[in-house]
Amino acid sequence: MLSKINSSAIIGLEAKVVDVEIDIHNGLPGILIVGLPSKEVDESKERVRSAIKNSGYSFPQQRITVNLAPADLPKTGPAYDLPIAIGVLAAAEQIPKETLNDSIFIGELSLNGNLRHINGVLPIILMAIEQGYKSVFIPFVNSREAEIVSGIDIYPTKNLEELIYHIKDEKKIKKLKFKKVAEVKVDTEEEFDFAYVKGQEFAKRALEIAATGGHNVIMIGPPGSGKTLLARSFPTIMPEMSLDEILEVTKIYSISGLLSEENSIIISRPYRQPHHTASDIALVGGGQHPKPGEITLAHRGVLFLDELPEFNKNVLEVLRQPLEDHFVTVARATATLKFPADFILIAAMNPCPCGFNNDPAKECICSQSQINKYQKKISGPLLDRIDLYLEVPRVKYQKLTKDSLSESSIDIQKRVQKARQIQNKRFEGTKVKTNSSMMVKDIKKYCVINDEMKDFIKKAAQKFNLSARSFHKILKISRTIADLEGVKDIELKHIAEALQYRPKEN
Repeated sequence: MLSKINSSAIIGLEAKVVDVEIDIHNGLPGILIVGLPSKEVDESKERVRSAIKNSGYSFPQQRITVNLAPADLPKTGPAYDLPIAIGVLAAAEQIPKETLNDSIFIGELSLNGNLRHINGVLPIILMAIEQGYKSVFIPFVNSREAEIVSGIDIYPTKNLEELIYHIKDEKKIKKLKFKKVAEVKVDTEEEFDFAYVKGQEFAKRALEIAATGGHNVIMIGPPGSGKTLLARSFPTIMPEMSLDEILEVTKIYSISGLLSEENSIIISRPYRQPHHTASDIALVGGGQHPKPGEITLAHRGVLFLDELPEFNKNVLEVLRQPLEDHFVTVARATATLKFPADFILIAAMNPCPCGFNNDPAKECICSQSQINKYQKKISGPLLDRIDLYLEVPRVKYQKLTKDSLSESSIDIQKRVQKARQIQNKRFEGTKVKTNSSMMVKDIKKYCVINDEMKDFIKKAAQKFNLSARSFHKILKISRTIADLEGVKDIELKHIAEALQYRPKEN
């Protein structure tokens, strides 16, 4: 007696079809699972046995072999409980096999037959649509995550008994109703707003440019000057995510197990703030079965590194390639996986160990050698990949006590959104999304400057000892400033402003 049920495995950020083959034959009663199962997959035999019995059906007292094919694909997680249980019942001829071929089954079983929440539902459904399957059976508790997908029948299932009734055509499960993203209720209340940031007009202008063009930023200033508040408020001025970006980011969070029933989809730009004790694997991803790291969780959003020099130097150096290429390749013995990492880096640091170098209100107690050693913790190649350098001075008491609010994030976001639409139109049909992602050929095409501007940049390059990468960054920032003004051509004033955001010394 043989049956085959369709299920799925998550490899990196992609879902793959897994054939769950069940063979029941004479022999010593027991279950053998083959096909590179992990410990939690191997333990499913006990959950399946109890779930079938407690759902009112008999578990075969024969030898059962479960093959998870393809055999060279690692199988992890408890999502194979449901397809194994259905396969066992089908092979034992307790349910019909004919209606199972066009469906994908995923779900973790409780001992009483109820289905628990699992990770990775969204990418599995998207894969099922791409592969031409007609329906997907998922745990009922994953419903809100799946309701934003159309093009396939999705059946949210509460327990094994309910699913068996559906398969036997005795009582049908109600199909999940499709909802547009705007109809899905999620908690989007913002805790931070630029309206509550007192002073720091220079920094807020720079962050507006960063949000518009996707530029990386480093803020340097004494403790309490508002660096963290600026960074936390930054996502509120970024443009709204498109449907493709929402699906892309939600898929990452679904696989990582970071979706909740209240926030089943990610519609706000991600904001990640790893502690400075984080390892390089925590930052870029990895492990025995590679999982996304912080830079992938920050995809399409913000990665904020506070107290930048306190991070381990090896951890910071792994950022160099993702900052340039917007993806990270994780190579392990079992697999080589590519994770997206298109984020805006916001870094913050003190100017010295005590934090008060060049502060007019408090004297610095650090020696020059201590200051140099502290600042050299950040390597030149990493600093060269940062577009905007901001000095964030102490805010004067008079500004802090003003009752009037600053310009709100909503007003700034409107300008950012308008300028981002100009970029979307400019780069339509290409892989480039923002000005910061332009390659050299794009810079030559969209950042045309006259002889006067060339002479101006040449003098600046000699004075500040700019690298070729820095030269291109100035042109990209100038292009972004021009987009914010809504003008077609870069002007000298745009280049002059862009140069203000370069470090004063190299």
